[in-house]
Amino acid sequence: MKVILLQDVPKLGSAGAIADVSEGYARNYLIPQGLAEMATPGRVKEAEQRLAAAARRLEREERAKQALADRIEGTRIQMLARVGEQGRLYGSITAQDIAEVLTAKFGEEIDRRKVLLEEPIRTVGEHQVTVHLVGRLRPTVTVVVAPEGGEPVAAGDAEASAAGEDGAASAQDEAAGEESPES
Repeated sequence: MKVILLQDVPKLGSAGAIADVSEGYARNYLIPQGLAEMATPGRVKEAEQRLAAAARRLEREERAKQALADRIEGTRIQMLARVGEQGRLYGSITAQDIAEVLTAKFGEEIDRRKVLLEEPIRTVGEHQVTVHLVGRLRPTVTVVVAPEGGEPVAAGDAEASAAGEDGAASAQDEAAGEESPES
């Protein structure tokens, strides 16, 4: 069954494209979810017109984003993170973190879904990350992950220092609780 996609559908096509799918997939998922409509001759003609308009709009966006891509290409951003003994991070640096830094640095909104990161960064060092702006514009950014305190911290030391900072007030509270009689 031929359908016209109304929205981008992963592994099937982008909005306006005509796709050949099984009847069950079309009738039970794509059409009820508003992702596609049946392809009739009239709708195919409308879809072609929408596709041409979308191509013109995409071309305008590409020209506008080209300047941003030129500025982003080759940029090095440094991110600080708490690090353990083997250079492994406590937590990770995600596409959201990178998108926030790029948005702040360049003043244009960069969606986290446009930062192509297969899995979160969990090690210290340089990592190449691609940003998909629009169309074929995919500048590469170098993310330099450095330890927060300059030197990697041993796992036991990190827990002790965290307990030292957060635990100072609670230790005083416990001492005060022991001194006051509760009878």
